[in-house]
Amino acid sequence: MGSVISATLLLAFCLLIPQTLLAADMEITPFSTINQQPTLKLYGFPLNSSATLTPAGKLDIALLQEITSDFSTAANPKEQLLFDGEAYRTTLAVTFGINDKLDAGINIPYLLYSGGFLDNFIIDWHDTFGMRQGGRDSAPKGAVNYSYRKNGVDKLKMANSGSGIGDISLTAGRKLYEDSDSNLSLRGTLKLPPGDSSELRGSGSTDLALSLCGATRGTTGWGRLGLFGSAGLLAMTDGRVIAEQQENFAIFGTLGAGWSPASWIAFKLQLNTNSPLYRQSSLRQLSNSAVMLTTGGTLLLPDNYKLDLGVAEDISVGTAPDVTFHFGLSRLF
Repeated sequence: MGSVISATLLLAFCLLIPQTLLAADMEITPFSTINQQPTLKLYGFPLNSSATLTPAGKLDIALLQEITSDFSTAANPKEQLLFDGEAYRTTLAVTFGINDKLDAGINIPYLLYSGGFLDNFIIDWHDTFGMRQGGRDSAPKGAVNYSYRKNGVDKLKMANSGSGIGDISLTAGRKLYEDSDSNLSLRGTLKLPPGDSSELRGSGSTDLALSLCGATRGTTGWGRLGLFGSAGLLAMTDGRVIAEQQENFAIFGTLGAGWSPASWIAFKLQLNTNSPLYRQSSLRQLSNSAVMLTTGGTLLLPDNYKLDLGVAEDISVGTAPDVTFHFGLSRLF
């Protein structure tokens, strides 16, 4: 489903481009997003994988919104898993440029789970384009049920709507290299565990992520092109979500590209991946490496506000939600 929505979004962007504006100078930066699969998003994967730091003395304030519709089911003789629900994650991300080589910030998420309203829309969309339903059309509509059972024991069970503050992250960035065409930075994220793990708003673990982030760019007669990527290591203390099977280390990365045909718009696509966070399971939702693709772009609004719009889907089926809508509004002050 995500592929069709992404294509529709890109077509709509293209139709908005006046031919007189084909001169590009918008910076191409990654989407500030992570995999919203319910047992992954609770951990300390960094939202920000940009190699560009916040300028010295400036405050970068971003409001990020993820709307996720999840329906994923799997079973074998020992294990049964169901992720069914709609989740909203709103994050206030604030970063301050300490000097020309350092920045620091904080991310404060608010999570809401509900039955939502997207079930019928997604079922109709799948029918229209001949896509598989994966059992969504026969499941109860508007349900909230995140469960995992192994050997007759409930390892995860959350079946009620609710909302609250999630786990808070402290961030820092250090510029390593920069020239007119490329840059390289080291980023760190320390995630603290105030979120309620029984309500899937936190992992119960304290996590530290370190990542190397790079980008390169160039200008052509058709506009600006950009490539970006990151690779990192996530270390986690013992948490409280499927605790007996949780790994304490994971590797992760991003890879993306963008094209800015005009000074007010850029098109982007981005892959996010990570190694499994759980062991001793044969279900792909827990034991496979996750791969997610986000497609969309950035619009430059009046007063130098930037709006990111993206649609994310599971390239490796079951390791990310069927569809996540990403919105990010940011500005430098």
